[in-house]
Amino acid sequence: MQAQKYSIKEWAKDDRPREKLLLKGAEALSDSELLAILIGNGTRSRSALDLAREVLQGVRNDLGALGRLSVADLQKVPGIGAAKAVTLVAALELGRRRQAAGFSGKASVSSSQEVAGYLQGLLRDHRHEVFCVLYLNRANKVNHYEIVSVGGITGTVADPRIILRRALEEDAVSLILCHNHPSGNLRPSRADEELTTKIREAARFFDIRVLDHLIVSNEGYFSFADEGLL
Repeated sequence: MQAQKYSIKEWAKDDRPREKLLLKGAEALSDSELLAILIGNGTRSRSALDLAREVLQGVRNDLGALGRLSVADLQKVPGIGAAKAVTLVAALELGRRRQAAGFSGKASVSSSQEVAGYLQGLLRDHRHEVFCVLYLNRANKVNHYEIVSVGGITGTVADPRIILRRALEEDAVSLILCHNHPSGNLRPSRADEELTTKIREAARFFDIRVLDHLIVSNEGYFSFADEGLL
């Protein structure tokens, strides 16, 4: 018996994700419907919505976990080929970059908690340690955000020369350093403390202040400034 072919075009118009978005707006769509639009086409036996639901089921409907999937992870779902997987990964990355751009346009940075909350959302999907820097102007606003180093499971090394060169290019007068701990442990290592001191002392030669060094994980954050380590 030949497998039945499913097509979004055969559904009632109000049930089609694309048409539903046009009629009611993106906010009216479920997570699976939004994913189905990105996936585009299904297979002979399964619709794009079926594939979207299976992708979400694989991460227990956790969008945070979805954001951590790689192209190879997504391709493990039958019917998700390289093109579909790349589209999904690209869309998730755009979401992260939109969040970064939104923070850069905000009012002056006022607390470690505010910055940590932003960075937790931005770095939570990284499986490895990532070292990033916020470059601030005289009004204490973020001019630029940049990931300067990507490391392994247990650590990353940031080059102070790269950080300070970018600071001069961005006319930054202060910096906020940050890296994530995928393990969840928020305590700084000896290497973290030494790197912070090295960058802080080097920045002083250019009249640039290191305002804080934040360690973030899904469990919370650690602020060098709040703990009196700067």
